[in-house]
Amino acid sequence: MTSVADPAPLRVLSVIPPMTQLNTPYPSTAYLTGFLRSRGFDAVQEDLALALVLRLLSREGLREIRRRIEAAPAPKRGPTPQVAHFLEAFDAYEATIERVIAFLQGRDPTLAHRINSRMFLPEGARFAPIDAYGDDDGGDPLAWAFGALGLQDKARHLATLYLNDLADVLRDAVDPRFEFVRYAEKLATSQPSFDPLAQALAAPPNLIDELLAELTRAALERHQPRLLLLSVPFPGAVYAALRIAETARAWAAERVAAGEEPLCIALGGGFVNTELRELAEPRLFDYVDIITLDAGERPLLALIDHLQGKRSRERLVRAFVREGEGEAARVRFISFPEPDIAFAEVGTPTWDGLPLQKYLSLLDMLNPMNRLWSDGRWNKLTVAHGCYWKKCSFCDVSLDYISRYEGASATELVDRIERIVNETGQTGFHFVDEAAPPKALKALALELIKRGVQISWWGNIRFEKTFTPELAELLAESGCIAMSGGLEVASDRLLALMKKGVSVEQVARVTKGFSDAGILVHAYLMYGFPTQTVQDTVDALEYVRQLFEHGCIQSGFFHRFACTVHSPVGLNPEEYGITLLPLPAGGFAKNDVGFHDPTGTDHDALGVGLKKALYNYMHGIGLDQDVRAWFEHPKLRGRVPKPTVSRQRIAKALAVRGG
Repeated sequence: MTSVADPAPLRVLSVIPPMTQLNTPYPSTAYLTGFLRSRGFDAVQEDLALALVLRLLSREGLREIRRRIEAAPAPKRGPTPQVAHFLEAFDAYEATIERVIAFLQGRDPTLAHRINSRMFLPEGARFAPIDAYGDDDGGDPLAWAFGALGLQDKARHLATLYLNDLADVLRDAVDPRFEFVRYAEKLATSQPSFDPLAQALAAPPNLIDELLAELTRAALERHQPRLLLLSVPFPGAVYAALRIAETARAWAAERVAAGEEPLCIALGGGFVNTELRELAEPRLFDYVDIITLDAGERPLLALIDHLQGKRSRERLVRAFVREGEGEAARVRFISFPEPDIAFAEVGTPTWDGLPLQKYLSLLDMLNPMNRLWSDGRWNKLTVAHGCYWKKCSFCDVSLDYISRYEGASATELVDRIERIVNETGQTGFHFVDEAAPPKALKALALELIKRGVQISWWGNIRFEKTFTPELAELLAESGCIAMSGGLEVASDRLLALMKKGVSVEQVARVTKGFSDAGILVHAYLMYGFPTQTVQDTVDALEYVRQLFEHGCIQSGFFHRFACTVHSPVGLNPEEYGITLLPLPAGGFAKNDVGFHDPTGTDHDALGVGLKKALYNYMHGIGLDQDVRAWFEHPKLRGRVPKPTVSRQRIAKALAVRGG
């Protein structure tokens, strides 16, 4: 990394790499760009994830996909059914793709009529399940979900299935790692060795790689940055981020050869902050110059000072760099002690430069709560930095993004909200806190109402008793439409072991208060926690069934518990009755750690039934049947006990006021 004394403005380009999400920009670049501009820096941003998808899902993109399929050696077993259907129906795909994209971008709403006819779109395998919703009289199989008034929603759902068919084609014929969200994530997730990524990056580029390189060069030419920031929130963005860095390296080398200034490439984001804290892999620096940890504002200011010759490399903040070359190369961590920028002083995120009119409103799930994650363009904002609770034993409470809790005043938050609405013209907000504090939300709601600021908002909370029915009504009045929160394992014994600080009955009363106020509720659920037995799992599902039955929650998702090295379980496994397995050797990613649980429960077999039950509950199906009916896995036959939970347990809890 070269330090250049240069008092002239230094342009910073922040990039969202593929793949994050398609309905709204991932907020990291908006935060960094807003902060840098508030400090007087020349900062711009690009969403290459969206740009890549729009290039692939275009007439020319589909034509190129077909050309690549036809030019490749024919598979011994022939094309997959999805690829065969794509080739057979190619003319229909080519004729419809750009109209469908325009519809999902909100630019052609009347196309909904033709989409809903079921005669406009070519329908592949992703459409097959919807016919299972039909009745015997041949009526509309989706009428139960959308009714007579759900024209746009029904069409968005069908158009989303159409895009999923095309994603299957890309995966089968172009890149088996392709996903709209988790692209090539297995190359990076808790991957101790850099070898899989190095091998993938050394392979000849495929169509997706080539298009991404083309888009990267165009963005670099357009902005001419001196500093390129690659934000990788998830393992599914790492591979593409390094492909972008590879292209940027080549572009920068050409400029330096022509006498231009060098480009510094920096890597940061949620994946780095979680999985690369003990980085010792020099090869990663073949692609990037510097890697920063935790909140990016202070490290960025230090890096910019260094690039402008105002501070030495020894005074970088929370930065990994490479020293030496070849076999002598090693990774060094530099962390000059400087305080972080206060949350109240980070400035307002800006979406300037991102093509807000081009994001795609998708509708994967018919459930009205679950759809919020992929449907609609939400301004993402945080109420506070970190988590005010920071005790949950499964969570990475030792890391900065959880452990350092800082808030901002309601006045400042509403000021930010008003500035964002004025900039974007859109009034939907998703508060992306780990757990938004109830006091802060109450103050925010009162300030919104006081000023007459009209927004729609949703966020993530702990289902604690502070969220009374009265507070739920106040939040609804301020614009709250939905809340998500962690119920985790619906077992008081396990909730106590997790240090959640809530009980199942308390969660029932809190969620019912939200639902009664017209606020949708999503529950994060977990299975496979240490010492969890089959009986615990069956009882937990019975609790969940009752929560759906009584309208306490409208949506949920079961996650398989993963032990991480930064969580209390990973740091103190003996307190949870487990033994950690040795971590594989390697200097790259480190996060998930295997463990031995002496209870020996087959959580994989149970997980199939849990997910099937929850999918049906979210669609109002099977709420009156015995929960044991969902556990059909062959390994569980005859081994699923009767729930020990009374079928009236939640009803009785709801009958008790206060709690």
